[in-house]
Amino acid sequence: MRKGKSVSESVPRVTARDFFAQHETALQGELVAGRTGLGRMIQEGSVNRPGLQLAGYLTNFAWQRVQIIGAGETSYLRSLPADEARRRVRAIFLRKIPCLIISRGIVPPDFLVEEAEESGTPLFLSRLHTMRLINTVTICLEMDFAPRVNEQGSMVDIQGIGVLLKGASGVGKSECVLSLIERGYSLVADDITTVFCLEGRELVARAPDISRFYMEVRGIGIIDVTSLFGLKAIRMEKRVDLVATLREWEPDEEIERVGLDQEEYEILNVRIPHVTISVRPGRDLATLVEVAALDQKLRAMGHNAAQEFNNKLTKLTKRRQ
Repeated sequence: MRKGKSVSESVPRVTARDFFAQHETALQGELVAGRTGLGRMIQEGSVNRPGLQLAGYLTNFAWQRVQIIGAGETSYLRSLPADEARRRVRAIFLRKIPCLIISRGIVPPDFLVEEAEESGTPLFLSRLHTMRLINTVTICLEMDFAPRVNEQGSMVDIQGIGVLLKGASGVGKSECVLSLIERGYSLVADDITTVFCLEGRELVARAPDISRFYMEVRGIGIIDVTSLFGLKAIRMEKRVDLVATLREWEPDEEIERVGLDQEEYEILNVRIPHVTISVRPGRDLATLVEVAALDQKLRAMGHNAAQEFNNKLTKLTKRRQ
C-alpha cells in the first residue's frame, strides 16, 4: 500500500462570512443585520436550535455552533413582553454566537434586528423551511469542516469513476487529461487537487477556487477548459474511486501482469484502489487510464476479471492433472 504524498494538510477555519459566501445559493439566505460580526468563527460543524436558551436556560449552551430558529421560536418571542423578549435575545447574543439564521422567510421582530446589529451578531434570513434548513446547513458544515489535503495530481470523471491522476512533472498527465476530455469525460481539477474526507470513509475531490476551469498544458500555457470544450467538460466535485500513477518505464521493472494483487493508495487514512501505468513512447495513456477506470467500475459491481480468469485457469489445471 502506498501512502499519499500531499502538498499540504489544513485545519478548516470557517467564518460566518466564508460560510454564507460559499453556500448562499443552497441556503437561500440574505444578511439582515450584524455585518460587523461576519468574521466570527464557527467552531463546531453542527447546528443548534436555541429553544431552551430563549426560555432563559443558558447552561450547556452550544454557542459555538450556527444557531437556527423557526416559526415556533419567533412566535414564542412575540408572545413575551417586549422588554423580556429583548433581554433573553440579548443574553444569547452576549455569548458571541457565530450567527443566527431565521427560517421560512419569517420577518424578524424589530428588537431582534436591533440587538443583532448592536452586538455585531450576523443575522440571516432564509426562505427554506426549518427542517430543510437544518439539513442543508448540516450538509454544508460537514464539507466545510471535513479534513482536507492538497494532492499533487489531476482529477477526472470517467463514466462516474473519479480518477486521481498522479505522476512526476513532465510525464504526460496534462496530455492524458486533455485526451480524456476530448472523449467526453469531465475535468475536476488540474495539477493540484483538494481532497476532503467525509465521515472518515469517503474522499471527495475539488479544484482550488483559483484554478477551477483552467489547465496548464506544457508548451501552450494556461487554457480555459469551458471555453474550448464546453461546460460538460467540467465537474465541480467528484468522489475519488481510483488513483492512477503514470511512471516512466524501466526495463527491469516488475509489472503486475494479471491484476490479482490490487494496490492501494492512502489519503487521509482512507485507502483507495491504485494502479501504476508505465509510460513508453507510442502508448496511448488516455486509453489505458480509461480502461483502468472502467475495470474499477466493474470491480465495484463485483465483477473481477483477473479473479475469474484465475479461477478458470485453476479448474483447467485440475482437470489435466
